Amino acid sequence: MYIYVWLCRRGSINRPPTPDVEEDQIQDKQLTLQEIINIKLIESGEKERLKELLRERLIECGWRDEMKALCRAFAKKKGRDNVTVDDLVQLITPKGRASIPDSVKAELLQRIRSFLSSAAV
Repeated sequence: MYIYVWLCRRGSINRPPTPDVEEDQIQDKQLTLQEIINIKLIESGEKERLKELLRERLIECGWRDEMKALCRAFAKKKGRDNVTVDDLVQLITPKGRASIPDSVKAELLQRIRSFLSSAAV
């Protein structure tokens, strides 16, 4: 499930940029499997391709429009000038994560598995 979370979050201003990891740094400390996979995904460019696929699928299934509608309804209810980005993030994040269609999750998981088997991680 964690993989879906980081794929859904794009360019958060509260999240520091992913550090560049050199091969010697990898050997200097014990990395978790999750960290190794993330590094391989970034190095190969597959992470960006997966994020783009996720965006496309969420638009196709109407998920993005649902989230926009929730934001608009919230802003209308609370008053347009009284809504902050943080308010919207707190509202949307749990609902958004919970409403990603299983078919989209399954497709991404399959792509990740294919990548991992071909990358021999």
